[in-house]
Amino acid sequence: MPTVQTSSSLRFAFLVTCAGGFLDSYTYLARGGAFATAQTGNVVFFAVEIAQRHPMHALAHVWPILAFLVGIGAAVHIRKGRLDRVLPHPIRLTVALQAAILAIVGFIPSSAPHYSVTIPIAFVAAMHIEMFRNVAGHNYVAIATTGNLMRLVEAAHGVAVDRDQESRRPLAIYLGVVGIFAGGALVGALATQLIGVHAAWIPAAFLGVTLALFIWDERDTPGDTETDESTP
Repeated sequence: MPTVQTSSSLRFAFLVTCAGGFLDSYTYLARGGAFATAQTGNVVFFAVEIAQRHPMHALAHVWPILAFLVGIGAAVHIRKGRLDRVLPHPIRLTVALQAAILAIVGFIPSSAPHYSVTIPIAFVAAMHIEMFRNVAGHNYVAIATTGNLMRLVEAAHGVAVDRDQESRRPLAIYLGVVGIFAGGALVGALATQLIGVHAAWIPAAFLGVTLALFIWDERDTPGDTETDESTP
C-alpha cells in the first residue's frame, strides 16, 4: 500500500480541481448559462424563478439538485466500502464512470435540452466533492473555490501574523488548489469557445489520467484504498 493514497495526492487533487473549474466555464458558456457543479446557483435560480412566478423555469433547476443528491448518496455508499465485496476496485470504476459520462456529454448537441447535460454533470460533481476531499492531509473542495479561498486566507494569516511555520505548507497547497481551479476555468472558457460542446472531452481526459494514476500507484494493492473520511 502506498504511503500517500492516490486520491489524497497533490497531482490527483490538481487534476480533479482543474476539471471542476473547467466544467463551470463549459456549462456556463455552452449549456445555457448554468453552473452545474456547485448547487448554490441552482438553489438561488430556483428561488428567483418561484418569486417571479415561473414554476416551469424553476423546475429546470430542481433536476440538477436532485442529481447532485443522488451522486452524493452513491459516493457515500462507495466510500463506506459497501461495494468492496462485489467490485474489487470500486473507486477506480467510479472514476471511469465519471470520465465516460463526460465523454458522452461531449456528443450531446447544443440544441438538446440543457438539463440533459446539467443533470449528469451535477451527478459527477457530487461524486467528486464526496469522494475526493483531502489533499496531503488538508481538506479541500474540488468543484468550488469559496472554501478553499477561506482556508488560503487562514493559512496566510498563520504565516504572516502568527509566524507559524507549519502554516507554510497548507498555504502553498491552497494557493495551488485555488490557482488550478482558476486555470481550469480559463482553459474551459477558451476550449469551449474553440470547439463548443465537444470541450467536455477535455475534463473527461483529465479523469482518464486520474484513473491511470490509480492503476499505476496502487497496482500491487488488491482493492482500492478507502478515501479520506474527514469533512471539508
